[in-house]
Amino acid sequence: MSRIPLGVLDLIPVPTGSTVADALHHSIDLARQAERLGYTRHWFAEHHLNPGLAGTSPAVVLALTAAATSTIRIGSGAVQLGHRTALSTVEEFGLIDALHPGRLDLGLGRSAGAPAPRPDGAEPFEGYTPNGLRIPPRFSFAHLLGHPRVELHRKLLNLPGARPQDYAEQVEDVLALLRGEYRSAEGLAAHAVPGEGADVEVWILGSSGGQSAETAGRHGLPFAANYHVTPSTVIEAAEGYRAAFKPSAGLDRPYLSVSADVVVAPDEASARELAAGYAPWVHSIRSAEGAIPFPTPEEARALTAGWSEADHALVADRVETQFTGSPQTVADQLERLQEATGADELLITTITHDHADRVRSYRLLAEEWARR
Repeated sequence: MSRIPLGVLDLIPVPTGSTVADALHHSIDLARQAERLGYTRHWFAEHHLNPGLAGTSPAVVLALTAAATSTIRIGSGAVQLGHRTALSTVEEFGLIDALHPGRLDLGLGRSAGAPAPRPDGAEPFEGYTPNGLRIPPRFSFAHLLGHPRVELHRKLLNLPGARPQDYAEQVEDVLALLRGEYRSAEGLAAHAVPGEGADVEVWILGSSGGQSAETAGRHGLPFAANYHVTPSTVIEAAEGYRAAFKPSAGLDRPYLSVSADVVVAPDEASARELAAGYAPWVHSIRSAEGAIPFPTPEEARALTAGWSEADHALVADRVETQFTGSPQTVADQLERLQEATGADELLITTITHDHADRVRSYRLLAEEWARR
């Protein structure tokens, strides 16, 4: 299994008792450690209005991290195109590539929120795959539709009256600007400087077999499926991508990365203790509160003490698909995920309250993975 590369997906968590500055220093240190441990890439996610997450601008964090590392690939997982333009995205990454050529991954996502439904309306698989990977029931985001905080999120991210461009069209514009082939409807050329000719690897990130998977396949781009966000649709996403794939100049066959939430410790009990804050943290996101600062195990137990059945149900799919345990246990679970999805890479996201525990989790996993 060591032939299957591991990457890092970093949300730049802000634990209780720490600051944004602490979180940034820790994430840059984690990138250095990941480079030393042999991880293939280190990606930063984009989130807004989340007190417990500092990753509001992947491009800014990438610029800081590029200067602190030398060989590991770094990228966005993902830039949210729903409130950006193709040109601003290409120019931002072009600036970083100008000083750090050949190391950037430009991961493109539709936006934060629910996965788009499949065009054919097909229901995703539910239960356990033949090799035992848990595929939980599909989570419903219906309670977030029209939620005041969700609407505020949209209002603050978009200019008044602005309408997001169709995602597939926007990806096409990004690719055209990078190649220097962009033409307007009137036939006018536009050249992004910096950006045109930048040596960046474009990825598409998605949670289902819908528009994102189809866009990645149609353009022959690598695709990252989010088991850690929407575990119910990971098989659908992988199958949708492969069904849509057409060879391109960059890829002659589909190339799939799959993400997983992971906490590794020397033994099972220690790992469960470190992961105790995960349930209330996910609850804060799915209740539209915004990700809270990641709690200590003691704080987590106080937060969940009075939970109702509905509270537990809100996070059940995420909690039961988080891989926690000893290095051997978690590596076995990751092998199961890789086999079930046919992933070419695995993208690991780990959050613990203490930075040292997070670094140790990545180290223990890397050492165990190398032995396989």
